[in-house]
Amino acid sequence: MNKPAPHAGLRHVALYVHHLAECAHFYSALLGMKLVWQPDENNYYFSSGSDNLALHKAPADFNPAKHQRLDHIGFFLTSRDEVDQWHDYLRRNQVKIMAAPKDHRDGTRSFYCADPDGNVVQMIYYPL
Repeated sequence: MNKPAPHAGLRHVALYVHHLAECAHFYSALLGMKLVWQPDENNYYFSSGSDNLALHKAPADFNPAKHQRLDHIGFFLTSRDEVDQWHDYLRRNQVKIMAAPKDHRDGTRSFYCADPDGNVVQMIYYPL
């Protein structure tokens, strides 16, 4: 099978933060990002148009000296079907799959894999 259509770019970053409310204020009130989804009190999703920033409350035992603040990076795809095409393509190329393709309640569909250093990468369709 050939490589799927090119992805639409790196437009999603997810960060672990200790001071969730203060960070949410910084990105929304100071930087002007719009809150697009808050599934619960521990997670905020912001956008300034074509991007997506996720803030996740760091676990109580989170230590930046031992853990990275970056939860994962996300590459946007232009159609729902491309999620499965990329999943199959990367799996066939011996890329470690962290989570299989899944539909999310906000209309997105994604899966997670790992780069060779173990950084988590999300391939995501986000209906704009």
